[in-house]
Amino acid sequence: MNPETKAKLMGVSVATLATALYKRGLRNQVIQGVQPLKGKGVNMVGPAFTLRYMPAREDRNQLVEFRNPEHPQRVAIEQCPEGHVMVIDSRKDARAASAGDILVTRLMMRGGAGIVTDGGFRDAATIAELDIPAYHTRPSSPTNLTHHEAIEINGPIGCGDAPVFPGDIVVGDDDCVIVIPAHLADEVADEAVEMTAFEDFVVERVKDGATIIGLYPATKEENLEAFAAWRAANGR
Repeated sequence: MNPETKAKLMGVSVATLATALYKRGLRNQVIQGVQPLKGKGVNMVGPAFTLRYMPAREDRNQLVEFRNPEHPQRVAIEQCPEGHVMVIDSRKDARAASAGDILVTRLMMRGGAGIVTDGGFRDAATIAELDIPAYHTRPSSPTNLTHHEAIEINGPIGCGDAPVFPGDIVVGDDDCVIVIPAHLADEVADEAVEMTAFEDFVVERVKDGATIIGLYPATKEENLEAFAAWRAANGR
């Protein structure tokens, strides 16, 4: 992805991005129900690389499947490009784990930018301490084979009700995760930076005792003038 766009997205919130996308008519880009295993204090940003699960059929999903060198779950970990975020469609089902700490560690060592599932991870406490952002719905110990079959690598998926296409830009903060359509990433990043500057200004004014009426949104000209002066003074 554009390095300048990535740098901008590192410094804005998912909430701000959601508003920018809402202005463009996109209302369902936040991945619902997921949360960070542990806040990292820095955004996860990268293009999406996807893995899709379907309901497991018992005769196809015995433990012996993990001995198959072409098992899609394992192959996806080995194919996810450096700097990408692996996004897993687990059908919003955390009864079985989407992955565990060994696979996530391998993804980290290969330079993955993060991992997201609308299911759950096993070994969640260990994954939380890894140097890679990870998001799920809740911890889940059973192997994925008990309920899920890894069936497709890097195709369009739904994750937590959000549509995800390979190459879309995934941004996660310490609250949640959003998916930006790839063709909108540059302009949304630019707008989010502007919105963040204004919101930082508003927070300062509110902490100084200002009313939000006429300030947020800035419907009074005096607040727009004060914002312009604040930007000049703060290099924003």
